[in-house]
Amino acid sequence: TNFTIQAQTWKLIWSDEFDGPTINSSFWTFEIGTGTNGWGNNELQYYTSRTENAKIENGMLVITAHQEPYSGRNYTSARMKTQGKKSFKYGKIEAKMKLPVGKGSWPAFWMLGDNITFVGWPKCGEIDIMEHVNNDPAVYGTIHYDNNGHVSRGGNKNVDVTDFHLYSIEWDANTIKWFVDGVQYYSVFIVNGINSTEEFHNPFFIILNLAIGGNWPGSPDGTMQFPIYMYVDYVRVYELTTNIEKIKNEIPNEIKLEQNFPNPFNPTTNIKFSIPNDALTKLTIYDLLGNEVEVLVNNFLTAGNYNYNFNTKDLTSGIYFYKLQVGNYVQTKKMILLK
Repeated sequence: TNFTIQAQTWKLIWSDEFDGPTINSSFWTFEIGTGTNGWGNNELQYYTSRTENAKIENGMLVITAHQEPYSGRNYTSARMKTQGKKSFKYGKIEAKMKLPVGKGSWPAFWMLGDNITFVGWPKCGEIDIMEHVNNDPAVYGTIHYDNNGHVSRGGNKNVDVTDFHLYSIEWDANTIKWFVDGVQYYSVFIVNGINSTEEFHNPFFIILNLAIGGNWPGSPDGTMQFPIYMYVDYVRVYELTTNIEKIKNEIPNEIKLEQNFPNPFNPTTNIKFSIPNDALTKLTIYDLLGNEVEVLVNNFLTAGNYNYNFNTKDLTSGIYFYKLQVGNYVQTKKMILLK
């Protein structure tokens, strides 16, 4: 039987390299003012569109926060968004950035659903690709959404934010994954809108901002020397494309993932699957919230039948999922743990 061997690659579909003399108004618009309740977080800054707060310098976007009296506030900064100009559904979204540190600083690279104007927050969904506060050793990746009220889930990774690093997500119909310099540190499962994550199957726009103070970092305490700077070398967006590499006379490239046994189980269960061709294979366990529990397989396997035992360790009773991904093929099944 003839079949095609396909390779998925990331294709650049939009970027701002910040190489022009000024900020590109066909890409970005500025939020102005203090928003409602300090942009919903009791932040202290007044956002402006002045070059004192945002400009292109040496091939980079520089967002600057000043301590200064301005329109009733004691701090100014900038918040830029692609709303109404550029929005994206799925893909790899990344930015190379260098961040400030100090009590009260809150730089962020994030996204909101295009439909925020109609449904509000958090029903529109929010994807925080990177946030950092104060002198925290970690950056944070988080989603916010509505499930009979505001829900958030996220992870973090230690990194020296005062150096340039690449912060990114890879987002498709199944998962959102967070990376620093290409190394994954967190993921969430959103397949079929599981647990009210349907927000994340709509287009989102991008936001870059440098906030001062607010509910999370708290107010500056006088130890940070203003002005402070957030540097963005570039922002890039890719889509996943499939290229036909070659055609062979082979059996159809299909996979078979069997139901785990026993199911329900306690404390171990066995997962069987088969692959007809040599391929990069990944077998992952997720909890009901879509959090990655354990990766049982993540390497190149030869064609054949496989058995893997899963030990529950410290897991509680409940429903879990296991997903087999072989090349472009994915299968998912449900398992039940009873203790």
